[in-house]
Amino acid sequence: MNRKIAVIAGVVLVAAAAGAFLMLRGPSQPLQYHGWVEADLLFVGADESGRLTIMAVREGEAVKAGAALFTLQNDIQQADLQQAQGALDEAKARLAKAETAQHRPEEVAVLQAQEARARAALENSEPELERTRKLVERGIVAQARLDQAKAAHDRDRALLLEIRRQIEVARLNARSEDINAAREVVKQAEARLTSAQTRNTQRQVAAPADSVVQEIYFRAGEIVPAGRPVVSLLPPGNLKLRFFVPQSALPAIALGDMVSVQCDGCADGIMAQVTFIARQAEFTPPVIFSSEERAKLVFRVEAIPRKPELLRVGQPTEISLVTDQPRETAYGKR
Repeated sequence: MNRKIAVIAGVVLVAAAAGAFLMLRGPSQPLQYHGWVEADLLFVGADESGRLTIMAVREGEAVKAGAALFTLQNDIQQADLQQAQGALDEAKARLAKAETAQHRPEEVAVLQAQEARARAALENSEPELERTRKLVERGIVAQARLDQAKAAHDRDRALLLEIRRQIEVARLNARSEDINAAREVVKQAEARLTSAQTRNTQRQVAAPADSVVQEIYFRAGEIVPAGRPVVSLLPPGNLKLRFFVPQSALPAIALGDMVSVQCDGCADGIMAQVTFIARQAEFTPPVIFSSEERAKLVFRVEAIPRKPELLRVGQPTEISLVTDQPRETAYGKR
């Protein structure tokens, strides 16, 4: 009987100790999961193929946005640019000619001299016609003489009118449809020039953001195919943590939560914010950095570190979740 009472008392004591441990542990004790550091690299390449002439950076070098990364040979692009510039200059010259007088000032001056000569001839034939008419009325000369004088007068007057029309035409510009066509040709030439300038500029590739050079895939002198990355960059903001939690732990984590990050050789106090929680379960990855397999089906979680410069790509990490932190999640207050 005493032995039975002793066993019961021992069970009660163990239960009480377990309850006390759970009470002391409380909800503020962190839940730890294992993961690693990943990065969304920027793979920078060329739009067109060409020979790499200058590699301006080294692996591991920090570059600023807009800094030159590499340069490709641009002899063909320079020739296209000069050709496009020449075509634009020619189109503008044709448009200027269409918008101005059709004849040069020297040509107009020649026509004006012809006009003066025709006017002088008309001024001479008019009195001659009048004198001949009077002589015919008196019967001194025959009617045929009057007909000749009248024909000469009409000829001189027609010639003067013709030359004056030629001067007016010489001072006119091209027809409106010709001018509009010339303007469209100028627009096409400007577009071709812009295209040639862009292609030439793209032969020198710059960094799209502040980043660190991760890897260089081509060296100076090699042919770079179009679309192939020449260098990979890592902006600090593209670093993230990836870890997996079982379904039972999902209520303890939400978007916007802050998690603590520990890793070998890292500084203390590294924090990250949860930015992604998978909606679909998956099997535990075979390469997960864990001392033991906690569950077969897990959910992928990603977090952005507040100080990414303290972490390196591929580092194994331990993520601690604090269950009693106040937070504002994407789904409302919790």
